Amino acid sequence: MSDNIRTTLEGGVLTVTLDRPDKKNAITQAMYAALSEAMERARADDAVRAVLLRAEGDSFSAGNDIGDFIAIGSQTEQPFDMAVFRYLKALAELDKPLIAAVKGRAVGIGLTMLLHCDLVVVADDALLSVPFVNLALAPEAASSLLLPAAIGHQRAFELFALGEAIDGRTALAWGLANRAVPTDQVETTAAELASRIAARAPNSIRKTKRLMRDAEALWALMQREGEAFGSQMKSPEAMEAFMAFTQKRAPDFSKAG
Repeated sequence: MSDNIRTTLEGGVLTVTLDRPDKKNAITQAMYAALSEAMERARADDAVRAVLLRAEGDSFSAGNDIGDFIAIGSQTEQPFDMAVFRYLKALAELDKPLIAAVKGRAVGIGLTMLLHCDLVVVADDALLSVPFVNLALAPEAASSLLLPAAIGHQRAFELFALGEAIDGRTALAWGLANRAVPTDQVETTAAELASRIAARAPNSIRKTKRLMRDAEALWALMQREGEAFGSQMKSPEAMEAFMAFTQKRAPDFSKAG
């Protein structure tokens, strides 16, 4: 288990905490492995009736740790060997309620993992974005299906293509969240919802969630997305985007084609 992922079980709620606040909870491959273990435990353990996903600090997650991602991604021929794909599969297969408490930034997978949550509480001033195209990459976590399904094709394409953030109030209005509340109420609101869900008939809840989601189809799509993501990672476009990111400048795609 990564030191940057903490879990506690109380009252049927497994709380999973991203604990890397100094890096805005950017997720490393070690953290993905720990998150996978937590979701797999939740699915197998009858004592777990709901999962609450939260984060320390002022941001939910800045997305992938870019340095870690590039280093590990460049060493593997198959992107599916990376721990992130184990986590994505665990999200697709999780048949227990997943609740998220989101404050501050939710970037990339920080947003796309919310598409696998059953209840999402956001701070009204939270900022959510999916800047995959900004990094010359492609959508992941089945977001190429789930995001348009949630908010419509045009809105989803704008989020993907332009990479601009929306705030928590907009996320609520567009259907990405169940509640948008002041920052200081996010944790208590999400915890209260998780407790209420955990008190419901567990088998009824699990069967309801299974009927609402096609886990096999989601995982198949995640693998297709992974192929596109992996090919883009090795592309000249992505190399320029990563270089620009580290140099804190805008990428130049004028010669790409």
